Amino acid sequence: MKDLIKKLTAVSAPSGFEDEIREVIKKEIEGYCDEIKVDALGNLIAIRHGGGAKIQLAAHMDEIGMIATDIDEKGFIRFSNVGGVSPHRLYGHRVRFTNGVVGTIGSEKIEDIKKLSLDKLFIDIGAKNREEAREKVSIGDCATYLHGFDDLGKRVVAKSMDDRVGCAVLIEAMRRTKECKNEVYCTFTVQEEVGLRGAATSAFGIDPDVGIAIDVTLTGDTPEAERMAVALGKGAAIKVKDQSLIAHPRVKQFLVDLAEKNGVQYQLEVLTAGGTDSGAIHKTRSGVPSGVISIPCRYVHCPSEMVDLDDVEEAVKLVSLVMSTDVSKALS
Repeated sequence: MKDLIKKLTAVSAPSGFEDEIREVIKKEIEGYCDEIKVDALGNLIAIRHGGGAKIQLAAHMDEIGMIATDIDEKGFIRFSNVGGVSPHRLYGHRVRFTNGVVGTIGSEKIEDIKKLSLDKLFIDIGAKNREEAREKVSIGDCATYLHGFDDLGKRVVAKSMDDRVGCAVLIEAMRRTKECKNEVYCTFTVQEEVGLRGAATSAFGIDPDVGIAIDVTLTGDTPEAERMAVALGKGAAIKVKDQSLIAHPRVKQFLVDLAEKNGVQYQLEVLTAGGTDSGAIHKTRSGVPSGVISIPCRYVHCPSEMVDLDDVEEAVKLVSLVMSTDVSKALS
């Protein structure tokens, strides 16, 4: 799992520019599904046939990033956000554009750090002037954090754990599940960070009976963190509620029962901010009973997001159990 997470987080793929990560994931899942297709918006959908209920499992491939909006006469690149990027987490960090160009983020002089905003920041790619910068970067090019993967033992740190670790969980669950008892649509979605867009279109096309997103969630286990009963090392999190979804009671209970019956360590999650692909899936067509399996993650939307490999393992077990359990009987 360390190698897989390292491989997935190394790819630069902000929302709307998921081609490279889609190809990497496609190679990882070949041979572990019956069909692979890419829909019109770019979602990668791997299908496992097993009869029974139609289950959509969704992990998003995209990550937050920055998009070039202007290049000044000195070659400095102004930018806007792609997804939830905080200006206070950007200054001094290196970024990489999807074409491989590297830069560092600088700031205009400001008197009060509290007033720092994206329009006060710029990306310096080492260009001497506008013409030289335009040879490397065009308006509309996107960049992501340039940070490596670090192995801390039981815990690992990298950029874009949100949600490449969810993709890794879904890939590994596909590999481990020998027999599916459902029609399982393993969906690696696009553009989650800018409004759950890939989840909305893929769910409309799939028309699932049940939807389950696999994504990261915040924790309440760091000094003076906001109160939240989720911590690293205490298992996969089964969502009760977030801003985009109130988990369907039967889906939530199904996941809890599966975990307890099979010795999977879990914790319940109530997230007061943010959402997942299930926020779009559950509103598709006439409605889809939906839930979420979350991986606890510290420092979400920062350049260095941290997860515990024990939690990742418990999430893999739970996702694999969903695939191999007759969901129609369990939810009837």
